[in-house]
Amino acid sequence: MARSQPYTVAVNGGLVKSSNVIDLLKTPGVAKDLRNFEVSIEGGYRRINGYQKFGTTSAVQPTGGTANILGTIPYADGVVACAGTSIYFSQTGTSWTEINRSSVASSGDNHTAFTGRSVLTRTSQGQNSFALFESATSNYGTLIIADGVNKPYFFRMEGTGANINTRTFFGGEITVTGTKGVKHVTVHDKHLIAAGVEDNLNTIFYSGTLDPTDFTSSGSGSIVLEDQIEGIKSFRNELFIFCTNSIFKLININDSSNIAIVPVTKNVGCLSGYSIQEIGGDLIFLAPDGLRTVAGTARIGDVELGTISQAIQPIVTSLAESIDSFVVSSVVLREKSQYRLFYTDTAASNSAQRGIIGTLRPDGFQWSETRGLEVTGIGSGFDNNNIEQYYHGDTNGFVYQHDIGNSFDGTDILARFETPNYDYGDLGTLKTLHYLKVSASSEGIVEPDVQVRFDYGNTEVPQPGSLFDIGIINPPSKFGDAVFNTNVFGGGDNPLIRLPLQGSGTSNNFTFISEDSKAPYTINGFYVDYIPSGRR
Repeated sequence: MARSQPYTVAVNGGLVKSSNVIDLLKTPGVAKDLRNFEVSIEGGYRRINGYQKFGTTSAVQPTGGTANILGTIPYADGVVACAGTSIYFSQTGTSWTEINRSSVASSGDNHTAFTGRSVLTRTSQGQNSFALFESATSNYGTLIIADGVNKPYFFRMEGTGANINTRTFFGGEITVTGTKGVKHVTVHDKHLIAAGVEDNLNTIFYSGTLDPTDFTSSGSGSIVLEDQIEGIKSFRNELFIFCTNSIFKLININDSSNIAIVPVTKNVGCLSGYSIQEIGGDLIFLAPDGLRTVAGTARIGDVELGTISQAIQPIVTSLAESIDSFVVSSVVLREKSQYRLFYTDTAASNSAQRGIIGTLRPDGFQWSETRGLEVTGIGSGFDNNNIEQYYHGDTNGFVYQHDIGNSFDGTDILARFETPNYDYGDLGTLKTLHYLKVSASSEGIVEPDVQVRFDYGNTEVPQPGSLFDIGIINPPSKFGDAVFNTNVFGGGDNPLIRLPLQGSGTSNNFTFISEDSKAPYTINGFYVDYIPSGRR
């Protein structure tokens, strides 16, 4: 009788969609499907957090209706959200103040005077970008909001304390050139930079020094480029300008005799300015051929371009080919060293919405996907305790706290991790599975399942008719925290869970599945015990 054989897999590498079945045999720790999991910076694949309404059970929509949320950003102990034709602010999510007001006093208004001002007339609104102009005299800095349709709007709040009635409000439109709308804004070296201006799509405009509202004073100006601008980002004392077919950088903005536009590349462009983020000392952006970084080297002025999405190339290729069908937005979760990009089809159902998550590991980015998470605008910022907060909006008109909780606002999270097929070193030998030992850790009591498929799902090979129940995974117990019959003291500390298996084939794969509103858990790896038999 043949003896059982061991096979150990440490999960690593993330989602891989671009390799063939033979190549996947060489990388057993990667995933064929990694849905609503994230690659953890500590190792393993972790089911993602959910999201919940800002204001929880008392949350209200900024517009009072289902107008798309086109941009969100934390600001001044609260959140600014753009929806319908207006801009709103809320500290709690339970009530919203319309902040796009006209005729605000130059010295500022108290809350009563500010909310008594007329609302600026805006017939429509596009997807928003934000810039925060910080200053030593401002508690929260000046927030600039642009949407590609209207003039940029600035909003500033002064004063502290929980009572908003004790604060002073400033706000007004910014004239960049005539009555034109502005699509992209950023702050660079004491200037507000504006781009994507109607009828001036190839032009960069910059404000006067230390004054984001003045585009006519000394120190302001504009430069025309040879390509249409898709996005802008200040990075390492230089302003990077992402165009349709090229990338440039602006240098020496405060030296009128040496200010210049320098080509970075004329061979690669950017598909969406809303994909540009800084992470790990680089800029990441969506190009026609995938996600790329702009990485500075030791040589001054030398910039290297590199594609980082080869592992998920079919996904990003499909996105690039249909980019005009989606609302694209992105954010960086710094504590997780993570880049998240969402592409939402506003005509599709929630369950059809998709996104990608890239975790920056020492050996590069590793990827996974989100499903069922609709995002039409997402932003991050630091609260008064210097804790980074994330918010997103959707087509239902609500603002949500992002990456929090165990459900998608009350809806169960469907998570799937499908492994490659394993032939255990010999595709011609029949193997009978004996048992599986799973190395998993959880942040609460969870009960995921495992599906086994033999020989690539061949219908002529008997397949297990049901899922295998891993059983309850308890969180690690702490003295004084254990609850009798729920969290047995020491019971959650065993890193391996033994699961008897059934079935035979020349190869097989595993799919770890959960669909619930329970706590996140992490699959670290697993051990397969199998018995080889005759050859086919």
